[in-house]
Amino acid sequence: MTRQAIRTVAVLGGGPSGATLAALLARKGLRVVVFSRGKRPPIIVGESLVPAIVPFLRELGIEQEVASYSIWKGGATFVYNGHDRLSFRFHEVRGAKTTYSYNVPRDRFDASVLEAARRAGAAIVDHGARLVRDGDSDRLLLDDETLAAARAAGALDAQPDLIVDAGGRARLIPNLLGIRSDTGPRRDTALHAHLSGVEVEIEGNVHTDRLEHGWCWRIPLPGRVSVGFIVDTEYLRTFGDTIEEQYDNYLRRDPVIRDWAKPATRITPVVKYSNYQLLSWRGVGENWALVGDTFGFVDPVFSSGLLIAFESAAALAEAVLDGSAEAFVRYEKLVRRKLAAWQRVVGYFYDGRLLTLFRVGEFVQKKPWGKLLNFHFRKHMPRIFTGEDATNPYSLWLVNFMVTYGLYQRDPRELQIN
Repeated sequence: MTRQAIRTVAVLGGGPSGATLAALLARKGLRVVVFSRGKRPPIIVGESLVPAIVPFLRELGIEQEVASYSIWKGGATFVYNGHDRLSFRFHEVRGAKTTYSYNVPRDRFDASVLEAARRAGAAIVDHGARLVRDGDSDRLLLDDETLAAARAAGALDAQPDLIVDAGGRARLIPNLLGIRSDTGPRRDTALHAHLSGVEVEIEGNVHTDRLEHGWCWRIPLPGRVSVGFIVDTEYLRTFGDTIEEQYDNYLRRDPVIRDWAKPATRITPVVKYSNYQLLSWRGVGENWALVGDTFGFVDPVFSSGLLIAFESAAALAEAVLDGSAEAFVRYEKLVRRKLAAWQRVVGYFYDGRLLTLFRVGEFVQKKPWGKLLNFHFRKHMPRIFTGEDATNPYSLWLVNFMVTYGLYQRDPRELQIN
């Protein structure tokens, strides 16, 4: 991408990353059109927000609106094997800038972010955008029908200076240009639904349960609890032929969760996700860029997906306003670094080292010398999981050091995710 003055931007997709980018650019006077069909699954992964997202809600002017229909979230709970558990509260994190967050119904949350873009001056066009290549080049164009829809809405007069793919896992630009991607080492399946009658350990906390096979989340929402299972694909198939059979049977049969699952009733369809660790080899081109899940996404275990979406939208807005090729290269490197950092920490969860470290920490902090170490750790390690220090080099080094040398010769395989 060469240096240029970008005045018009077409954003493909009205989810949180695309809508946030549109709001930030429209506020700066750019002409922005968001193509959003409004079609969505009945429920979406990414209902639990980490505290580092709250400043973005404030910047968009929607925090109070979001709070009005969400559950206040004060911390996180990890259940190791049905009886051992660890909870931490965000206000206990030393040096935390934000000490709370929210669990959100995604349909209303996404609508709030998109409306913020509209209020900022972005045009929202109800049309499924399509693209074509400009010859054999790396340059892309809106097809005639898409451009006509934008013109009819008074949003664009000609081809935009920049096209941004914020369409999530549909990955329109990567598929059109044949952009390769890296995927994670696991081949799990996520089955997700909303239930009534589910118990939680601490009201408002996001819960992560280590199961006999795989793990699950419990996210308290208004009048319901979101429950998702992350399980080896082949193993899951033994529970039924349909995703509904697999979900309902697994809920009742796993020995770790069946007690709190007994009174539960599923009140939504089951949604299936697979291959949820991905990183594109390219994130920018001659007149295009990727943002949010289109660029890359990681395992949902630490609720990092929406944080990456907001952070990448803010970073791309800076690059667009700068307009230089160097700014877009910096953006691409930044997003890749954030995704890689989260993928590393996710790996520590799956191989058992992170949960083992949590268990060791509970033992060590009761020792006199351990209290001194805990004072230091409480500033750096928890802030990775609140999102405030997710890519801080020292915090990441500290976690890497501790999971390598600080496990007190305990075998992490006892707590690995099977």
